[in-house]
Amino acid sequence: MSRKSDKTLAAELDRFISPFRVDGSDKFHLSAQKTDEKCGLDKDEAQGFLDANRKRLSDFQEKLYAQDRWSLLLIFQGMDASGKDSAIKAIFEGVNPQGCEVASFKQPTSHELDHDFLWRSVIALPERGRIGIFNRSYYEECLVTRVHPDILEKEKLPPKLVTKNIWRERFEDISAFERYLSRNGTVILKFFLNVSKKEQRQRFLDRLDEPAKNWKFSMNDIVERGWWHRYQAVYQDIVRHTSNPQAPWYVVPADHKWFARLVIGSAIVAALEKLNLQFPSADKDALKEFKKVREALEHEGKGGRKMAVRTGR
Repeated sequence: MSRKSDKTLAAELDRFISPFRVDGSDKFHLSAQKTDEKCGLDKDEAQGFLDANRKRLSDFQEKLYAQDRWSLLLIFQGMDASGKDSAIKAIFEGVNPQGCEVASFKQPTSHELDHDFLWRSVIALPERGRIGIFNRSYYEECLVTRVHPDILEKEKLPPKLVTKNIWRERFEDISAFERYLSRNGTVILKFFLNVSKKEQRQRFLDRLDEPAKNWKFSMNDIVERGWWHRYQAVYQDIVRHTSNPQAPWYVVPADHKWFARLVIGSAIVAALEKLNLQFPSADKDALKEFKKVREALEHEGKGGRKMAVRTGR
């Protein structure tokens, strides 16, 4: 694909990105966000964009790894059955696993509870040149712990620190943490997969009806579904207080999985495009060494004796 066509594709993809990007510049109301938006596309029409995104992501990831300067942190949040796992699998199909790491954050262990709430995420951050994917994240510590205060009690915080301001304080800590990462070369993209309660119900039924999906079903999912409206209110608060240009949220319509993948893939590709990633070029000394190696290999191929090549490395 030519550079010109890359630019054309980027312009076309923006209509799948901008409407869902939240960077704190405008007021945000979760209830105003459609969960079934498709931007006038059908699944077949979207496939060409999905394929192009997958190819470009693979190319960008190779350059990101080779350049070894930037890192990319992708955070996925959403209600149960919102499609986080399948989106990660589909979008990163074909990407070199050496440069991509997935961390899933479930119920904290006793060891993790002996540290601050960001600790287990910090040790899982991607190295330079790599893509880190958080399937759930430190945002759970402003979400589940807020819906279920009894969980917060298990975090061993000194009682006098657990005040009515704790959630505002955690938002401030998270924003400062993400700002710090951004200033040190980590690009942060956060995706909230916004699924409707009706669609979640259907996906739960599918898990019950299909033997191959039974393992995904948990009775706890139904318990948490009972807290739907509380979770929606808390998610709205999270997005409102932790959105900024350096670490934007993308509120992704997730009732149609293929469209959610289109939005997510397009946002990732667009962010990598802005980094102007390049393969490193060899310096003069390295080129001289390469010339010696080439001569040795060519001589060996002609039946000559093996040559010892000394380098300055």
